[in-house]
Amino acid sequence: MNAPAATVRLRARPRRIAGVDEAGRGPLAGPVAVAAVILNPRRRIDGLDDSKKLTEARREALFPLIQERALAWRIEFVEVEEIDRINIFQATMTGMRRAVLALDPSADLVRVDGNHLPAGLPCRGEALIGGDALEPSIMAASILAKVARDRMMRGLHQQYPHYGFDQHKGYSTAAHLAALTAHGPCPQHRRSFAPVRIAEDQLVLF
Repeated sequence: MNAPAATVRLRARPRRIAGVDEAGRGPLAGPVAVAAVILNPRRRIDGLDDSKKLTEARREALFPLIQERALAWRIEFVEVEEIDRINIFQATMTGMRRAVLALDPSADLVRVDGNHLPAGLPCRGEALIGGDALEPSIMAASILAKVARDRMMRGLHQQYPHYGFDQHKGYSTAAHLAALTAHGPCPQHRRSFAPVRIAEDQLVLF
């Protein structure tokens, strides 16, 4: 009598979930930054949260930990020229798609903070409103995007010191609007945004 064949059970590989978030959709100047992160379940990162809830020092501390311990990560910048050409929404979606496509290993599922998914994803996607407070991989992506963009804006301040990019990171603060009126827009200002167009038109008139 033959012995019964042994049953071999293969353990399913854990799903690779890519969290995606952006920083810098609203500012009047500078690129929009998008990050995608696949966390490694075997390498925990304590302290993850929505980047807006963390201090700058905490974000800076978590930035290298995420890069070191994640299974995969990618940061994409969509520059001002492309933002002005295709609009900020499409630029953000484009950056998200590029970031996800660049991940290695690739994702099985993409979770995006917000209510829109970019077209052309290589796998199934989910849009999560408030996802940066719910999904750890989105939290990690939000930190990478925020820190990378803030660093870039500090660098742009060295090129264009009149505007205070190191302080407001391109957002439409009173100080930024005053500098825009006084000096007109620089090459890093988004001409597709109304306050920048108005400042440029006023400079031409006067």
